[in-house]
Amino acid sequence: MIRYALTCDHDHAFDSWFQSAAAWDRLSAEGHVICAVCGSSSVTKALMAPSVRADTSEPAALTGPRTAVEQALAELRAKIESESDYVGLSFASQARAMHLGDIPERAIHGEAKPNEVRALLEDGVPVAPLPFIPRTRSH
Repeated sequence: MIRYALTCDHDHAFDSWFQSAAAWDRLSAEGHVICAVCGSSSVTKALMAPSVRADTSEPAALTGPRTAVEQALAELRAKIESESDYVGLSFASQARAMHLGDIPERAIHGEAKPNEVRALLEDGVPVAPLPFIPRTRSH
């Protein structure tokens, strides 16, 4: 895996991971790399410095969101986590049960496999992906 710093033709900066440099080349040439902010497909690699970790016993601490977009995502995450229940891998079954009226409706978030999400959407169950990985992971 390789991470590239990217910019779009509207000067939005973001990072993305690719399986390899060849994967970046192929996806970029086919117009499949889009800006995470505005959706533009005119994306190029930005100048990057190598990531070299200092030899310290403690990892570097995160200082918080670096950009307005990161701040907005952090606020969205806090709102979702405070106003909904994390249901882990039972998300698909609970969302379907609420849609069918088998259990009372409530705000939930969790994890689902792509085929489960596809089935929910095909059946008209209103679901949406979240732009972050849940803090509490199912095992």
